[in-house]
Amino acid sequence: MFLELDGHGPHYSQLTRALKSAILSGRLSTGARLPSTRVLAEELGLSRITVLTAYEQLRAEGYIVGRVGSGSYVSTSHAEPMLPRRAPAIPGTPLTRYAKRARQLADWSITTRHCDRRLDMQYGRSQINPTLGAIWGRELAWASTRTRLEYASNQGLPALREQVCDYLARRRGIRTTSDRVLIVSGTQQAISLTSRVLLDEGDEVGIEDPHYFGAWQQFGAHGASLQAIPTDHEGLVCSALPAQAPRLVMVTPSHQFPAGPALSLPRRQELLRYAQAKNCWIMEDDYDGELRYDSAPLPTLRSLDDDDRVIYVGTFSKVMFGALRLGYMVLPEALCDDFVNAKYLCDRGNPAIEQAALAHFMEDGGFERHLRYVTKELSARRRELIAGLQQYVGDRVQIADAHAGMHVTVWLPDYGHEQVDAVIAEAHGRGLGLYSIAPHYRKPPTVPGLILGYCGLSRAQLHEAMQLFGESLDAVDAARKPLSMRRHSA
Repeated sequence: MFLELDGHGPHYSQLTRALKSAILSGRLSTGARLPSTRVLAEELGLSRITVLTAYEQLRAEGYIVGRVGSGSYVSTSHAEPMLPRRAPAIPGTPLTRYAKRARQLADWSITTRHCDRRLDMQYGRSQINPTLGAIWGRELAWASTRTRLEYASNQGLPALREQVCDYLARRRGIRTTSDRVLIVSGTQQAISLTSRVLLDEGDEVGIEDPHYFGAWQQFGAHGASLQAIPTDHEGLVCSALPAQAPRLVMVTPSHQFPAGPALSLPRRQELLRYAQAKNCWIMEDDYDGELRYDSAPLPTLRSLDDDDRVIYVGTFSKVMFGALRLGYMVLPEALCDDFVNAKYLCDRGNPAIEQAALAHFMEDGGFERHLRYVTKELSARRRELIAGLQQYVGDRVQIADAHAGMHVTVWLPDYGHEQVDAVIAEAHGRGLGLYSIAPHYRKPPTVPGLILGYCGLSRAQLHEAMQLFGESLDAVDAARKPLSMRRHSA
């Protein structure tokens, strides 16, 4: 325990004042257990009788209480702790340009605004396998006895990188070697490292519009100049790419986030030709490429890349669970050393035990079994969601034609943005959390839309959620009617 004696008077008096100050300032909270007299005497270099005397004085004044066989505790009846005085702000304190830009970013709470609702359709969640907790516990126990308790390679455990190579070859058509794989803490760190390696302040980044606002934020905080490239039913509109190429183009070709379409094969080839001709890099975010329900996935950009210009990013956080915080990058040979250096400077590498557990889980076939379960369950939930939309909402929404991922995007062509905001508010009051697509656009889209995440709700809950969605639309529709029509209907 840290106690500073003031040097005035007998030691027991100094100790009494120091303990009293710690209690009144809140450093020792109500109910906190004090060290035994023997332990505190040894820590402070005092005699035990000195500590006993100080404790007796505090007990007499009501600051502490003794419990037989347990020890001494801070009393619940002493005066309220004094709040520490806030130090005055230092005028003119300089902030870095990075910190200033980060302060101006969009609201970080966009995806959690309805987390207190009973039926929250938050997108970006992972599909939780009810058996995965116990399985993962066993994998961690296995790994904890077989992993060296030292710093692991900042590039990632070789065993996990080998498993990633094997998985990508079988599932995503990507042939690579472990020396080209970098283990990261998810997609957000991949974007951050890419910004550090490739971008100086003012460098241009082409990014889909709409796109995951976390990517806008990450690049923007690093000082990049963002160029919004429109998307349509075939994904990124390559003809809209600027003649003066950006340093980097970021895309989600397997399942455009958040609108939904896959980048067509002709456009994939066109984008690769653009990168080669313009000498720029492509970042392929394959955040849920494994999750397709009625068709085989298109080849990844990385598998089509003959010029080694694609930085491929995948994550385990979506297909496993969010708390895992493990992802990977497949890097162009020319960038490998720079990315590994940037990763070292960032955090020295990801936790070794978790990496070892995941590598064993993949090698043992557990990951493939889990992936089959998740794909089957999400497909069923998606069907339930769409059936509910058709039953309770009808033609008031247009469902985006996407057969993949963990969310469904719906458009409301007969409603304005303010009316959709009213629908969201109405649903919130009924216990349903709905999320607008607008924050993912640089400018609000002409037609408002909603992103309906279905990972966090059971099939029965999704059916109920769509019923509440329909009721929320009914309420807003009723308010939209002219007063004369409402009187007539009444």
